[in-house]
Amino acid sequence: MNDTPGWASPGSAPSDDQEAGVPRPSEPVDGSGPAGNWSSTQPPAGQWSAPGDSTTGPGTPPPYPGWDVPPQGPGWGRQPAAAKPGVIPLRPLGVGEILDGAVSTMRAHWRTVLGITLTVSVIAQAGILLVQRYLLPEPPSIDRNATGSEALRQATDSLRSSLLNTAPPLLISMLATIFTTAVLTVVISRSVLGRPVTLSDAWTEARPRLLPLLGLTFLLALMAAVLMTAGILPGFLIGDTAGVGLAFIGLLAAGGVFLWLMVRFCLASPALMLERQSITASLRRSAKLVRGAWWRTFGILALTWLLTLIVTLVIGMPFGLIAMAVDDGGLSSFLTDGPTSFGWPFLIVSAIGDVVIATITYPLSAGVMALLYVDQRIRREALDLDLARAAGLPGYDNRS
Repeated sequence: MNDTPGWASPGSAPSDDQEAGVPRPSEPVDGSGPAGNWSSTQPPAGQWSAPGDSTTGPGTPPPYPGWDVPPQGPGWGRQPAAAKPGVIPLRPLGVGEILDGAVSTMRAHWRTVLGITLTVSVIAQAGILLVQRYLLPEPPSIDRNATGSEALRQATDSLRSSLLNTAPPLLISMLATIFTTAVLTVVISRSVLGRPVTLSDAWTEARPRLLPLLGLTFLLALMAAVLMTAGILPGFLIGDTAGVGLAFIGLLAAGGVFLWLMVRFCLASPALMLERQSITASLRRSAKLVRGAWWRTFGILALTWLLTLIVTLVIGMPFGLIAMAVDDGGLSSFLTDGPTSFGWPFLIVSAIGDVVIATITYPLSAGVMALLYVDQRIRREALDLDLARAAGLPGYDNRS
């Protein structure tokens, strides 16, 4: 473990066998061995040797860092509060502590976070705005009275047009997410250690990992596309009513597999950034860290997605109403002619709302993902000891 944001993976990490929540030994203060090697004479975590015990005496150092004052009152036998050099306590985290750590990072480093997210959001929304206005084709006309094969053809054309119109903005948003995730992961890694970080420092650390992170993101997107295609293709080949039902069932099955894989590989991005792993190694690393904690990880990600959705609705709805109010066509034009009927006023106001939403949601999502990765490594690999050592906390010896 070095003292930079790159938290190298331990060579013989206990992730393969040690389950989440298993008590981990603390680091002895005399530095007699590496983290995890502790004397059999030390009491297990959570127990205290009373004054006068044969294992303690004048001049004897406490068995754990920070335990130099005997507990008193009704708290006998409880572990002391964990060290907190930065935005999170160095111990296994609860769901609320992960969310609070992400928000605390935004508050503690607001200049850096705002500089990253606001700049990227403005550039991305400007690109999406120009693409929507000048490059996207007109949607095909639809005859509402069409039936049979003609209705199926029109539905297919409409679906193809929707995919083509969605792809460029989605690609731009993906690139913006990659950039902000890379830089914000570095910011969060510094904030865990309680260290200041500037935008220049974060960019210097993140820049070498942008291309691998881009490759990882496109690999996951390709995986999703292959799964969805495999799910709905048999139904489209059969056609008719039976084919539609089969395509729907295949879509549900593919969606379930996709969800399972995305949760399994959700920690690949932090592993790639902080451990300097390759793409395939980061995928294996994520699968190892999530093993045995899939449902907990899914719950935290679902809660984050829900919070993101709430922020999007709370901010997006007022901007959407204002955008339709200032546009000449208004809502009636949208209902009759479609979204392409909107002019510049609507697009500009909507883009401003999207910038505000992205400025808030980007750091939240990146923070939760990075802190979830830290939490899993603390639970499985006693990363808290390495972090305390890197933060220079008293009672933890630096490794050579």
